[in-house]
This record gives sequence, C-alpha cells and structure tokens, in this order.
Amino acid sequence: MAEQKKQDTNQLLKVRREKLADLQANGKDPFQITKFDQTHHSLEVKNLYEAHEAEILKDHKTPDVEGLDEAQAREVLKQDYEERRKIMDANPIHVAIAGRMMFKRVMGKASFCNIQDLQGNIQVYVARDAIGEESYADFKKSDIGDIFGLEGFAFRTRTGEISIHAEKMTMLTKSLQILPEKFHGLTDTDTRYRQRYVDLIMNQDSKNVFIKRSQILKEIRNFLAGRDFMEVETPMLVSNAGGAAARPFETHYNALNEDVKLRISLELYLKRLIVGGLERVYEIGRVFRNEGVDTRHNPEFTLMELYQAYTDYEGMMELTESMFRYLAEKVCGSTKISYNGVEIDLGKPFARMTMNEAIKKYAGIDFDEVADDEAAKKLADEHHIEYEAHHKKGDIINLFFEEYCEKELIQPTFIMDHPIEISPLTKKKPSDPSKVERFELFCNTWEMCNAYSELNDPIDQRERFKAQDALADAGDEEANHTDEDFLNALEIGMPPTGGIGYGIDRLVMLLTDSQAIRDVLLFPTMKSLDSDKNASKADDTAEVAANDSNGFFTPNEKINFSNVKVEPLFEEDVDFDTFSKSDFRAVKVKECVAVPKSKKLLQFTLDDGTGTDRTILSGIHAYYEPEELVGKTLIAITNLPPRKMMGIESCGMLLSAVNNLKDSEDEELHLIMVDNHIPAGAKLY
Repeated sequence: MAEQKKQDTNQLLKVRREKLADLQANGKDPFQITKFDQTHHSLEVKNLYEAHEAEILKDHKTPDVEGLDEAQAREVLKQDYEERRKIMDANPIHVAIAGRMMFKRVMGKASFCNIQDLQGNIQVYVARDAIGEESYADFKKSDIGDIFGLEGFAFRTRTGEISIHAEKMTMLTKSLQILPEKFHGLTDTDTRYRQRYVDLIMNQDSKNVFIKRSQILKEIRNFLAGRDFMEVETPMLVSNAGGAAARPFETHYNALNEDVKLRISLELYLKRLIVGGLERVYEIGRVFRNEGVDTRHNPEFTLMELYQAYTDYEGMMELTESMFRYLAEKVCGSTKISYNGVEIDLGKPFARMTMNEAIKKYAGIDFDEVADDEAAKKLADEHHIEYEAHHKKGDIINLFFEEYCEKELIQPTFIMDHPIEISPLTKKKPSDPSKVERFELFCNTWEMCNAYSELNDPIDQRERFKAQDALADAGDEEANHTDEDFLNALEIGMPPTGGIGYGIDRLVMLLTDSQAIRDVLLFPTMKSLDSDKNASKADDTAEVAANDSNGFFTPNEKINFSNVKVEPLFEEDVDFDTFSKSDFRAVKVKECVAVPKSKKLLQFTLDDGTGTDRTILSGIHAYYEPEELVGKTLIAITNLPPRKMMGIESCGMLLSAVNNLKDSEDEELHLIMVDNHIPAGAKLY
C-alpha cells in the first residue's frame, strides 16, 4: 500500500514537471517573470467593495418577499440581484492581486478558483471569453499550489460572496510539489515546525500568530519611543557571557584565535551604555542558552532588555504594567485576554507580593523566621525539596517558591524582594541586606519578566562576582564570572538605574493563546535529521544480516569492552511472585527536557499505551541531551509509587545499564532502548 502511494506521488510530481516543460517550450516560462504590479490584497478588495457597494446602492431598496411562495420569492430575489449587479458593474472596482491557488473547479467555459495571499483568500471567476481561449486552456492545466497574478474587477456572487471576475491570468510560479490535502491541512507538529513554509500556507491560524507577533514587536517599539527610549545593538559573540544564570554555547573565533561564547543576556553591555550617558536604552535581540527544549524554552530565543537611569524597580513595575496593558489593547483589542480558556485581566492593577509573603501564603512557611542555611535545609528535607550542597538559605527560599507558589499565580502578579544569593547583579534593600530590590512578573503561572534596581556599587559587585566565581569553580556551569571591564565601567560611575528583561516569545505565546514556544518561533530549534539520512544511506549501500540491526539502531559495530568492569551478580534469590509484581512496559518518548535548577534530572513525557501521558524523571543528564532521546522506545517500571523530585511528580522508573571502568571510579550509563517496532504499552515478561 505504502509503495503504491509512493509510486502515485512520484507520477504526480512527474506530471507537474512535464507541465512546466510544456510551458517553457511554448515561451511561457513562469520563472522568467520578475515582477507583477499587485494593487490590492484579498481583504482589502472585500472591504473596498463593501464600502463602494454601500455608497452606490444606498438608495436601493431590498425587495419584500413576504407572502410570496418559494418560486416567486426566488424569482424576485434573482431579478433584484441582476439589477444590483448591473448597477455595480457599471461602476467597477478594478484590482490586481497575486497569490497561491488553493482550490480550482473547472466547469466547461467558466471556472472558479480560490487565491490565497497575505491577508486571506478570495474567490476568482475565470471565464474563457474574458481571459481568452489560450490563457483559459493554460489555466485548466494548472495545479493547486501554483502562484498566479490576476487582473479583474470585484463583484458579489448570487450567494453573496465577494469575488473577482478575472480579465487576465498570469502564472507567476509553477509549484512542483504537492500540498497537503486542504480539508485535513498540515497537522503533524514535527512537519509543521520543520517545514514552516508549508504550515503558513495550510494553516491560517499559524500565519495569524506570526502576523500578530510582528504587531507586538512594532507596538513595543512604539510604546518605548513614546517614553524616549533609544534602541541599540550590542555584541552577540562575547568573551564573558554574563548577566544571567545559564550555560552558554561556546565557539572559536579563528581570526583572533580566541574562544568566545554566544551571549546569554543583553545586560552588561546595555549597562555600559548607561554609564556612557545614554539614559534610556533597550535592545530586542537573540540570546542563546545551551539548555533543553520544552514547551516554554528554546535554546535560541528573543529577549528584550531595557535600562532607565535615575529610577528603580518601582519605576520598572509602572513601565511594565503600562506596557502590558497597552499591548493587550493594541494587539488584542481588550485588556481582558484568554489563555487556554482562562480569562486574564491586564486592566486591573497588578497584584504585588514579596517572595517570602507568597511562600507564607501558599506553603504556610515564614522564611523571615528561619534563622540560617541549616534551618532552611532542614525545612527542605522535611518537605522533600531537593537541593544541592552549596545552596544557601536564599536558594532554598527560591526552591520553595518554585514548588508552592508559581502554579498559583494566574493573574498578573509582581513577586518582589528576592534573596541576595540568587540575584548577583541587584541592589540590596537598605532595610534588609539579605534581600534585593528585584521583581518578577508572573502571569498564567509563567515568569514574564525580571527586573532590578541595578547594582551600581563596584565594590559590592566585585564581591558578588567573587562569590559567583567560587560557584563556577565548584562545578556550577550557570554561574557568572568576573567581568573586569564591566567593573571598570561601574568604577567610572553608573547612575541609579532600573533595568528589566522580557522574554518576547513567552509574551507572544500569552497574547496569541499559543500552547508551545515552537508555535511562536518561525524556525524553532529541531534535532537534525542528518543522522537518520546517513543511516538510510548505509542501509542502501550495505547488505546487513538479519540480526545485525534491531529496527532502530544502525548496524552493530565492533566495540572494545576490555576496559569495562561490571558489578558481581546478586547471590540472593528473589521468588517469582515478588518479581512479577513489577510492571515492565515499553514506553515511547514524546518529549524530554532538562529540569530547571537541576544538573542531573531529565523530565520525560511518555506514551505508555494508556492514552494518558506519563511523567518520569531520571538523573541521566550527564550522559544524554534531552533532544536526542525524543522518539526513542524505552523500558519503564510503571507501578512504582509516585515520587516528587524538584517539585515534579515522577511516576515510574526508566531502566538503564550501569557499569564502571577498570581501575577507575568513572561510571558509564546506557539507557535501555529497544526496537521502535514495539508498541507503547507492550508488557515485558
């Protein structure tokens, strides 16, 4: 069946190429056309015609058909249509539009097609007598997906649809590929992300998201221009990737023979500009963080940071609240927006709570009464919150907030006064040096932005950098490093400054009711398919024995196991009944992401055959990157009691093979992967 479908598709593709060759042979090569004078888009045509019609027919009375039988009423309405049509045709609106043909119905000497452009689509009436016999013959041979330029006049059909009566049709591009079937569209998410160009053609909702994204960026710039902010650009390749807690991408600058990093933040360079006297600056730009991919994170994303001299985090709160309200009104038409069926009111004053107040409200713990690091860690142990050895009281407070509070923050809420340990670039609160003047805006449980009263004390900043260096030396890959040039800038003198960073992609998700960050990125980060292609080439060029591949892996390679040391086998027997109580199942990885704030844990979303996704956490990030595990078939024990780790409930355990190396304490781990032909939920015996 699949082979027959492939043959049919190949034949259709061959026919399209033959049609192109025929056009070229007859001097009608569409690819030779370089320009078409487009005067209108589809929506503009419809709006223009409606306004024109209202003016021309303002004195025309709609006939009264009450009391007439069906046939009589139909005849009266027909005559009325013909009369209105005659009046409108005497005052035509001539237009020239261009777009992709998405539908065609040929009916002898006249046909209908549907042309799709940037603004939507419009019906076109194509008559042989209007465009000429030769052009009509070419039109009849055209295919769905071909791009046309057409000239004609607007009219309203008897059914009431505003259409264009074509007077000239010009094929501008011949489509050599086949579009997805129009009624089902393009629904496969992987294909939608990898072939966004097809997604934009087939899914108007997707196109609307990106049109709205552009509007959001435009209105952000308009809002900030109204407040006298200057848009600037700063380096992407940097020697010190500071300004955020994240692992950078590293590369090498050949011309300078230097290792450099892709920026993880915009902060440190923008602050240099504040030092230089540019009092209000912002940048909208790409930043890069070498982390996992999930519904709200992409390694490459758009960040906006802005800095304003002579204000503080209170000033940033006012600016943020005003901007969010402005964007909702301009882009969505209302300060009340809906996300996933939940109404979010951006018109009301945003709530304000300190981080400790939020924890007290939602967890019942008052960290203002917790004496020190040890007491905080004891509380974490009691509440089964995982932390690392180097964590201090402030880090524990943040972990409690993430566990108990974030999920409660649906309506816009400013969370303020964070612990100093998690805010290395922020001013201390004069009234409480253990806290800083910082806020995060939460909305729909998401962190929407992060703002500070910026630290401008170079002595204090050096001490904070020193603490970050110590964390880096201890193995924290997300720690900041001392930036001597930035310290020099602070010693020159930076005025009191308020600063803030906004995740633009997450903001677009909120204002477009999009469920995943990949839905608002035109070209999201995807795992390369090259490995699969290479594997296919190997299969095509080599004879593989039946047992040399398992339906998923490349053929077996010779591996040297001489340096491997395995644990001795258990001597104690386990009775069969006890063993059989464990439910071993094949599961398929739908999604895999790194758990925030954890260096070890990966979070798996699994298909276990039940129809309900299963979440399992596994401490194997040292051995695998999450994106390379998506699509794999693994083995899980599914009837273990749920266990909370980092605030996430893990429902089961994935099986791995573990061994040591000879004369070494180094451990190797291999996740057990099985043949992809095994269905999700298959039970192991």
